[in-house]
Amino acid sequence: MATANSLKNQIQERNNTTKVSAQQLGIKGLMNTPTMKKKFEDVLHDNANAFMANVLTLVSNDSYLADSDAMSIVTGALTAATLNLGLDKNLGYAYLVPFNSQNKQTGMWEKKAQFVLGYKGYIQLAQRSGQYKALNVIEVYEGEIASWNRLTEEFEFNPDGRISDNVIGYVGYFELLNGFKKTVYWTKQQVEAHRIRNSKDKDKSKKSGVWASDYDAMAKKTVLRNMLSKWGILSIDMQKATVSDEHIIKDVSADGEIVSDLDLTEAKPAEVIEESTVTGDVVQEELLDMTNKPVE
Repeated sequence: MATANSLKNQIQERNNTTKVSAQQLGIKGLMNTPTMKKKFEDVLHDNANAFMANVLTLVSNDSYLADSDAMSIVTGALTAATLNLGLDKNLGYAYLVPFNSQNKQTGMWEKKAQFVLGYKGYIQLAQRSGQYKALNVIEVYEGEIASWNRLTEEFEFNPDGRISDNVIGYVGYFELLNGFKKTVYWTKQQVEAHRIRNSKDKDKSKKSGVWASDYDAMAKKTVLRNMLSKWGILSIDMQKATVSDEHIIKDVSADGEIVSDLDLTEAKPAEVIEESTVTGDVVQEELLDMTNKPVE
């Protein structure tokens, strides 16, 4: 199966039609191709132009993201669009995070944008499902835990017991409309072990990306995702969000199915995604046909 790298072919002539690589088109040219514009319009309808403009603004204001593979930026943005989540960093619903990854096939290091869902994005999707009566995740400060039984999950929280600004853990809670309740507590050490285990950096102890800029938000997202995926009710959108979160997105098919790029050495081995019948070559043939030039 072709990967997103198949979109990086050099300019070629075939049947008198000039075709160029996605990176040569650049992010603006790529998003303005008729095929890509139609993909966003099929998902967002009248809001497509505003969303695409916001993505271009986001990229122009982030030089590191702008230097990333153009197709990974667009497919990551399209993933956010299919979930109807904005990419504004101030909202905290979802992010496009650039990072270096080594391609297993070529051995070359490439800078690609990774779709990262924020904890507020998980809350949004849970609310839309209409199955949750209550849902929250918070930091726990030193002195706020009166008692915690890991087996029975009996939790006694004392907000008046806080003795410092030192965060010692994170607790998530939800209650379904059918009365089922769940409380999950992770210590700061458990969150840090998870971060290091899933880090894509050479120096795994080093914080980078959203973990560096907003550690608490990522920690709360980790607890929330673990809790919901194990014990919550997952709507179709929440299932899509879970499998695409913190992956490079290879493509989003016409019916909204998300395909993650698992051909990278840094991809998470435990989160295997089923291959789609929509291939990257088909996307390339439609997208890079310069007989339909980008809209000025």
